[in-house]
Amino acid sequence: MKVLVVDDEPDMLKVITWSLNFQEPDWEVLTASEGEQALELVAQENPDIVLLDVAMPEMDGFEVLQEIRRFSDVPVIMVTVREGELDKVRGLELGADDYVTKPFGHLELLARIRAVLRRTQSWPLAHEEPFVCDDLRVDFVTREVTVAGRPVALTNTEYRLLYHLVRNAGRVLTHETLLTRVWGREYVDEIDYLRVYIGRLRSKLEPDPSRPRYIFTERGVGYRFRRP
Repeated sequence: MKVLVVDDEPDMLKVITWSLNFQEPDWEVLTASEGEQALELVAQENPDIVLLDVAMPEMDGFEVLQEIRRFSDVPVIMVTVREGELDKVRGLELGADDYVTKPFGHLELLARIRAVLRRTQSWPLAHEEPFVCDDLRVDFVTREVTVAGRPVALTNTEYRLLYHLVRNAGRVLTHETLLTRVWGREYVDEIDYLRVYIGRLRSKLEPDPSRPRYIFTERGVGYRFRRP
C-alpha cells in the first residue's frame, strides 16, 4: 500500500507521515511539497491514494488534481483549511474522491482513506442479466456500460452508483440510501457528493444532461432511474 502526501508545510508532512506509519506500519508513505513534484511521483511511483493539500503556492491543489486526472484515476482526497461548499464541489467536479478539512484527527483521516479505498476497489463481478433501457446497456458480468453501442468509461464509484440506481429502476432511492450504499454510513450528510456524481453520470449517459431521460431527481428526496 503506497500513499502520496502532498503539502507545502513541512510540519504537516511530518505529522501525517508519522500518523500513517504509526497506524499502518506496512504502508509506504511518499511526500511532495509542491505540485510538479507531486505529478512526477504519481507518474513514477503509481501510488494507491493521494492526500492533496489545496492551498499550495504556484500550482494549487485544484490545478494539480486537474493534471493528475489527465493521466491517472488514482483516488485523491483533498486536504484543506477551507470549509466552503463551493470549494468542496469544485474539487469533486474536478475528480476528487473525498474532502477532509483541517484540523482533523488521525483516526478520522485513516477512516477516510480506508473508506475511499473500499469504494474505489473493483467490485466482484455479478452474474445477472444485463440491464437495458433504450440505448443504455449495463452488463453486470463484464461491468461494461454502453450507450448506443459506444463504451462508456466509469470510475468505480460512478459504477457503484449506477448499479444501485438501475437495480432499483422505477423506485425512488433516498439521498441517505444512496450515500450509505455507495460511500458508507459516515457520508449520509454529504449531499454534495451525490449531486456531483449524479451530474457525472448524466454527462456520460444522457443525450441531453439538462433534460435527463434516465436519471430523474425527486426533489428533496433522492433519485429515480427510469424503468425500462
